Parts: sequence; structure tokens; C-alpha cells
Amino acid sequence: MKKIIIFLLTSMFFIGQASAIGLNVGIAGTAGVFHGTGEENENGEKSSEDAAGAVTYASIFVEVPLNEKISFGVDYVPTSLESDTAESVVTDKTTSDSSSNATQKVQIDFNDLTTAYVMLNLTEGLFVKAGVVTVDVATNESLGTGSSYADTDLSGSVLGVGYTGEVGGNGAFVRVEANYLDLGGATVTASNTDNKVTLSDVQGLTAKVAIGKSF
Repeated sequence: MKKIIIFLLTSMFFIGQASAIGLNVGIAGTAGVFHGTGEENENGEKSSEDAAGAVTYASIFVEVPLNEKISFGVDYVPTSLESDTAESVVTDKTTSDSSSNATQKVQIDFNDLTTAYVMLNLTEGLFVKAGVVTVDVATNESLGTGSSYADTDLSGSVLGVGYTGEVGGNGAFVRVEANYLDLGGATVTASNTDNKVTLSDVQGLTAKVAIGKSF
């Protein structure tokens, strides 16, 4: 919610400045591949696994051109990005009775993916961009211990390159770009045990297509 408020306030500021220095608004579709490493520390025993997955999502953006070369923008994803549900069976080593085994399920939602960036026009149409990106991480789990993990967030950086072309001469434009994201990692601790899960080296490559209008 805090990120939504910041996004709305920023948008209102942009709109308030539009008559003086211009404004770009638009929508975008993104497809990408992300990779990360998960490590679980359960009762002193560590296990880790690398995972990769493809994502697609839509976003909205607003930009203020500070001059002919530099623009400042904010991109916001209004929908939740949901992971698949991971399921495993934990064996109770203290007994041979299989009925004491526990099935554990974990699913993750990535919410309020927000990017603030600066875009530099190199030539007519060609640009590079750099910025910061944040996303809230909500864990949904069913664990044999009855415990749960707190929600957290990831934050990092984004670098990109792309091309913007005018359409129709009335301020409309089409943009294509490629981006590299580094979201770092985070550690969460179970509510009633000392078990910890660490997510690290979360990185992604994305391709984006956007349409917008300049005012």
C-alpha cells in the first residue's frame, strides 16, 4: 500500500508539472526469465537449490522529460505475480511410522513491483536507462511444524537499453527495450522455530514492449 501511495503521489506531481515540461504516460507488456538460489536452514541442516522461471506481466508508467536528453520515470505493476506451489514430504526420522510424515507446501506472491528510473537519450530514439526496483514478497505456506514465514521485500537495480519510435505524429510512441534486474536477496525466519529460508542472487533478463503518448 505504501508503494501505491508513493506511485500515486509521484504521478500527481508529474501531471502537475506536465504543462511546463511535458509528460509521457503509457502501458507496457514484459516477458522475462528470472533465476535465484534458495537455502533452507532446518535444525542446523542446510539445503540449497537453484531455480529459474519465466514470467509475463503488464505495467503502467509515467515519465517527465527534464530536457531533451534526460527523463525521470516510474513503472508500476498493479497485479500480483504468483509462483507455482512447491510441495515436499518431510520424513520423521524418529519413527518408522509413515503416518507421522508431513507434507509441506509453499507458494510465493510478488506484489507491487515498482521501478524508478532515469532514461538518457543517446541518439534520436536510442536510449539507456538505470534505476532502482522494489517488490513485496508474500509467502503462503502449509508446514508440518505449523509455523509460518513472515513476508519480506526485495530491492535492487535495473539497467536497460531500448528504442522509442514515434507513431502518427500526434505524440503517440512505441518503445522496445531489454533490461537486466538484480534484486539481491532476503532471509525470513519461521514463526515458532529457528528455521530460516534465504533467497539470494535473484536476477532477471526481460524484454518489454510499450505504447504511450507524450503531452
